[in-house]
Amino acid sequence: MTCSKGRPLLAWATGASACVLVLLGAGGAVQPGAAQAQEAASAVQDVTLQDVTLTFGDTVLKAPRLTASGTRLSKDELTALLKPGPGESWASRLVRLDAASLAMPELRVERTGTAGATPVVTYRDVVARDVRAGRAAEVTAAGASILLEGGPQKGTGTYGRMQATDLDMTVLARLYGEPGDGKSALQRIYATFAVDDVAYVDARGTAVKIARIEGRDLSGRQIPATWTGALQAFTAVDYERLALPERTRLMSLGADLAEAVSVGSLEATGLSVQEAKPRDAFSLGIARLGLTGAGLLLEDISFAGVDGAKARLARLSLDGFSLGPTVAALRKLAALTTPPSDAELRLLTPALGTLALKDLSLDLPPEAKAPRDPAEKMLTDKALADRTAPAPTQVGLHVGLRDGSMNFAPPRDGVPTAGRLSLSGLTLPASAVAGVPGLGSLGLYGYNDLDLALVADTSWDETARELKLGEVSVSGKDMGSLRIKGMIGGIGPEVFNPDVAVSSFAMLSATAKALDLTVENTGLFDRFIAAQSKVLSLKPEELKQEYVTASVFGVPAILGNSVGAKAIGAAMGQFVTKPGSLSVSLRPKNAAGIGMLEFSAAPTPAALFDRLEVNAKAN
Repeated sequence: MTCSKGRPLLAWATGASACVLVLLGAGGAVQPGAAQAQEAASAVQDVTLQDVTLTFGDTVLKAPRLTASGTRLSKDELTALLKPGPGESWASRLVRLDAASLAMPELRVERTGTAGATPVVTYRDVVARDVRAGRAAEVTAAGASILLEGGPQKGTGTYGRMQATDLDMTVLARLYGEPGDGKSALQRIYATFAVDDVAYVDARGTAVKIARIEGRDLSGRQIPATWTGALQAFTAVDYERLALPERTRLMSLGADLAEAVSVGSLEATGLSVQEAKPRDAFSLGIARLGLTGAGLLLEDISFAGVDGAKARLARLSLDGFSLGPTVAALRKLAALTTPPSDAELRLLTPALGTLALKDLSLDLPPEAKAPRDPAEKMLTDKALADRTAPAPTQVGLHVGLRDGSMNFAPPRDGVPTAGRLSLSGLTLPASAVAGVPGLGSLGLYGYNDLDLALVADTSWDETARELKLGEVSVSGKDMGSLRIKGMIGGIGPEVFNPDVAVSSFAMLSATAKALDLTVENTGLFDRFIAAQSKVLSLKPEELKQEYVTASVFGVPAILGNSVGAKAIGAAMGQFVTKPGSLSVSLRPKNAAGIGMLEFSAAPTPAALFDRLEVNAKAN
């Protein structure tokens, strides 16, 4: 959890919370005498105070005028409630405040303790309605402006109408000002919250706009440092120069804050970011952003860069996300007396759940090849000027993805025990993979555009020390597919050690226990034969016959002429004759598998195939 210097949204959030506090007063337990005096007031009345100033830590609130309507408090009693200085806590004072409404034409919120920047938020026409025992049925503001002065992150912004319902000021006062053990029950702060027309521009000219923000069911619990103390600790921190005691303290505070906040839901619509500087100009748009306790959703994302790059994404979602492992790791690291190791830092990995994408479109401009020196540029310009024929049109790169997902099981010691990657409808021009082994020749076989699907499904069983390859496959439209399944033994936790030397040594104990390979042809092999026939000046049937001979006799010879090798050769020959599907299954005769060292030490392929049960077929 980090908070950069002068971050405007953090300043606004802190100011908004303080704004809520000042609306409804402040401070200690309700005394019977005060309650009786309040009940004894002759009648409800309107009370107006001038030049109200309140201080909450480094946050100062100033209201030129505050009017309490429909209250039984006298002017002196209301003044006493809002009087700054030691005495009752703000939460204790708030429960004595009742009014039909509290109104302030203007409320100015300043943060005086922010290093290098002084954020100021000014709210207009702030009204709290039906205030009973520190809880307001509704709080509204007509709008607000924000000014960030000093430091490198200067900026200005505005907010439209703001509204919160069932807002509990006593809870806010406790969270921000009173320490707790961090284990109490969550307390609800508000039922709903909404802000319209957020706009902010920083000194660089970067503009951020949000049409509307809505939240529901925000709750929190008290922590030892208080929310104010924790937020101040993370403000203007140079993490690279932190001493170990301060670093461990921040880790503990980060864990406290992460467990102290619960959001029912949060949604932002009409989000846009625009960078105005010509060299770095870009625009980013998000139609809708939704956040819940365990997930994130982004819809209709668009991006445009200064160089002509464009991207669109219809939907991005994250489900099953949890900071539980991260919080547990923060508490563990906070107890260390020495700097954490890479393995210990890896424990900070959260539970990622499932990340899914839908309808991705990416357009990249043609690659610009600038002359290497001024002399070369002059020659290039002259050559272009002398050219009579029009220059060939450069075409950019278009990449598309219909669906994509990545699923990860909860991590164990920072490593997910299972994962699945699935991509379908991955489209791109064949020229884009010209240099990729195995794919670079696809353009020669008549494929101009590729439509691919990829799957990688793995799971790790720590008890059995096995890594299962449920499926690793690649397939293409009008091409075919290649699928691999397998089992690798001897995979313990040390294989995932961040120290390369340790993990590499551990891999020497790995054993191959099963391998299944399946090839299906839906057009690629036929195009390969047709292309090679032209190159070799042979008829396709003649070339296929040569491949049949090479498969039936050459493959077994290479693999040692064992029974299994001959079975593979015969199946390959059948596949070439009638390209459909080919499957090969390999199982070690020894249930323990064949070790990595045995593979490397085998003098010939035959020495390995003699230890394998081989099943190969084609149809």
